Amino acid sequence: MFRNGATLFALSATKRWGKERRRTSFLMDFEKLHREESGRILATLIRLLGDFDLAEEMLQEAYAVALQKWPAEGTPANPRAWLVSTARHKAIDRLRRGQRFERKAEEIAKAAELAVQPESGREEQMLSDDRLRLIFTCCHPSLPMEARVALTLRTVCGITTEEISRAFLVPVATMAQRLVRAKGKIREAGIPYRVPSQEELRDRLDGVLLVVYLIFNEGYLASSGDALVRRELCAEAIRLGRVLSGLLPQQAEAQALLGLMLLHDSRRDARVSAGGDLVLLDEQDRSLWHQEQIEEGTKLVETALRHGAVGVYALQAAIAALHANAKTAKDTDWPQIAALYDALLRTHASPVIEVNRAVAVAMARSLEQGLALLDELEQREELGEFHLLPAARANLLRRLGRKPEAAEAYRHALTLATNDIERRFLRRRLAEIEYLSEAPD
Repeated sequence: MFRNGATLFALSATKRWGKERRRTSFLMDFEKLHREESGRILATLIRLLGDFDLAEEMLQEAYAVALQKWPAEGTPANPRAWLVSTARHKAIDRLRRGQRFERKAEEIAKAAELAVQPESGREEQMLSDDRLRLIFTCCHPSLPMEARVALTLRTVCGITTEEISRAFLVPVATMAQRLVRAKGKIREAGIPYRVPSQEELRDRLDGVLLVVYLIFNEGYLASSGDALVRRELCAEAIRLGRVLSGLLPQQAEAQALLGLMLLHDSRRDARVSAGGDLVLLDEQDRSLWHQEQIEEGTKLVETALRHGAVGVYALQAAIAALHANAKTAKDTDWPQIAALYDALLRTHASPVIEVNRAVAVAMARSLEQGLALLDELEQREELGEFHLLPAARANLLRRLGRKPEAAEAYRHALTLATNDIERRFLRRRLAEIEYLSEAPD
């Protein structure tokens, strides 16, 4: 009897364990779907519903229904279409209870019909993706530049308000207010969700390029979490960069931005070790770099420069090309890189560029000269939360053998870093410095 009871208990426990494992697997798949498809789904809903806030609310309701139904009924063959359809029906139900149902329902039906009709024409083909349409809507000239970028990052890519605020080096509350005001402006001004004309595209290009670049930056160096690289964001930014480059082939800065992203992304497999630790550029295994991306990116940069591009993306891409084409770390042309940073500062000055220039000066001229520049930047209020500044100081101090000062700088960087892999790297370097400081000479 006892043995039978134990057997039943074991079978019951096994079933519970299997159920929990399936539930965990489902939630992991659902999270992956959300991470990879939420931008596409939300962009489509905004087109169908014509309202940012309503689209976001209805998508959340559709997610709630999916979490209730899919574990029992199975994930549909086309989960994206299922979520769009469910959210659209939820919106119609919401509007039916309001005063504007007839007009809005007709608009939604027309938009849904257009959504399945094949598009024709070069512009329509290049801009057929709802996310790209949404980016151009968010980048309307009537919105301030920072609002255009922030709203697109939040809406199209699902980047959190906290992550965006860190990218802009502003408080979270400030960024939240920008997003609220931007959505209100689109609603009040009746900014259309449509494919812009060629003339309008050129007027909005600077904002769109900046959006794509910041999407890539968040993917290339995730501002928080346990992953250094969010590859889906890098891939999305490169995809959008290719569309823009194809749409505006005469715009050298669009070509340069695509080249810049390809060159940075070529190093993705070498930036983190097999054990999940950060690997600095000069320590990376260059055999892991993707040569086809380096070749394509370098050609794009050379073409952009030949066409006279001297913008922020062309200059940064030229720097990236020098790094990517150096056979070894010692072969890096630091004097030319420092000169390019000098040009960047003259035309596109920013605190972050100043930090990068100081590091280039340290490598091209002397560690002491670079450190002096970083020490000056420490007095800048806008860099107070920028963890790479004390991290760069710590590295130069370590190279100069000034161990106690290097340890203090690493501790400071640790208080500011939010990415787990970066924090682990800083802790490891700090431990090495502390060990060396205690060891007898």
